[in-house]
Amino acid sequence: MKPTIQSARIGQSRRQFLQTTALAAGAITLGFPALVRGQNLNSKLNIAVIGAGGKGASDTDCCAETDNIFALCDADRNNAAKQLEKYPDAKFYQNYQHMLDEVGKSIDAVDVATPDHFHAIAASAAMNLGKPVYCQKPLCQTIWEARQLRTLAVDRGLVTQMGNQGSAEDGLRRGVDVIQAGIIGQVKEVHIWTNRPIWPTQGIERPAGADPIPDGLDWDLWLGPAPVRPYKKGVYDPFNWRGWVDFGTGALGDMACHTVNLSFRGLHLGYPTEIAATTSGLAVETYPLSSKIRFEFPKRKFSQPAAHPSLFHHHDTRTFDPCTLWWYDGGQPQAGTRGGHDGSNKPPVELTADLVAFRGEVPGSGCLLIGDEGTLFSPDDYGTEFFIKLKGETKYTHYKKHPAVALIPQSTPLNPFKGAADFRHHQEWLAAIKSGRPQDCYSRFDIGGRLAEIMLLGCVALRTGKTLQWDGPNMQVTNVPEAAQFIRRTNRTGWV
Repeated sequence: MKPTIQSARIGQSRRQFLQTTALAAGAITLGFPALVRGQNLNSKLNIAVIGAGGKGASDTDCCAETDNIFALCDADRNNAAKQLEKYPDAKFYQNYQHMLDEVGKSIDAVDVATPDHFHAIAASAAMNLGKPVYCQKPLCQTIWEARQLRTLAVDRGLVTQMGNQGSAEDGLRRGVDVIQAGIIGQVKEVHIWTNRPIWPTQGIERPAGADPIPDGLDWDLWLGPAPVRPYKKGVYDPFNWRGWVDFGTGALGDMACHTVNLSFRGLHLGYPTEIAATTSGLAVETYPLSSKIRFEFPKRKFSQPAAHPSLFHHHDTRTFDPCTLWWYDGGQPQAGTRGGHDGSNKPPVELTADLVAFRGEVPGSGCLLIGDEGTLFSPDDYGTEFFIKLKGETKYTHYKKHPAVALIPQSTPLNPFKGAADFRHHQEWLAAIKSGRPQDCYSRFDIGGRLAEIMLLGCVALRTGKTLQWDGPNMQVTNVPEAAQFIRRTNRTGWV
């Protein structure tokens, strides 16, 4: 499998796409479900969920409103117990491979909501069977995995969606258009912060000893590609794995695919060229209690449909100046608080003073884009809403009430479904499967994987403790050889 995606594939006509994929796969199914082929688009899909407890529970519920939950899989039966009661007709498995081997032909699509270290293992297994996949953020645990999943999705023409549900929000999609239209001018700085970590397993060392493995938990299977370690109650399963480098991606992995999403899309961020991190101190096996990460992005060009197309003019091309993106998480240690910190790690006060004047405080999470013609501020994790303050204006104005925003056409199609963002994001994926249109998924792996790569580079910088020079096309840190071990993980024997 090639490590990079050839851009020419993405620009193919549908006819060329059908022909080349048929030749490559030896068939013309394109990975679309057998149930849908030859039937009307209202047919229900048979959905399998790998990682049925935790976030997988809400994923399952989002699919169940319109389609059929055929199989549930979780290495921890106890974690999936409530879902098994809720969907008694679903077949249950602890081993995802047993599920795919036994009922793979009856499954039309797969949702993956395991811990991060298992995402690529489970998703690629389903994709290699031609199954459309919805996979929770941050899509995977390593940059190499992100690149492979992108390639696999494009090469096989599979309908995919990364689970950063803020992508379904009208506010985020409107914000993308507003930023790309240049309303705040050239953006030189982006500042993004989060209230994570909210789990007690960052900045700590591994506890000694071992506890009895509970009945219903296949601990060896739960570990998957990670090195073997003893089970400790409440330390890893079912929630606190996020802070451990063997299983999660820390505060950055938990939230960046949400909070960075607006600026990533609006500014057409590609490969950063330099990444550097400062932290409160990296423990051997967990991410730090607080970190500040700098990403440098070079000049970029972006082509978008023209606001007023003519016979000879269909697209406008914009050039984006170099940009620095700053990420902040955690804070000073504080006993008794959720996550064990005070949440003080945020942008400098000189940048947030007008936010305090506007809201009375700096919110726990947010995104601030600073342009030479104004600023854009989003006060939540998902880009649900945003505010604009242009040069000469004294206060922020909600985007729906700002006169300059009203002049910008809606170029990005809005998600057509009703309900909560998570439900709408799933429904976009399910509808794309039924219509055979991978391009209808706003966070398909070819896009979501690019965002995940940026975030995962921050994790590499955290783990090396050094400034990284990044060669994106060749997927290589050019100045820190020891970073290679974090770009592509060495899996435990038997796990590929």
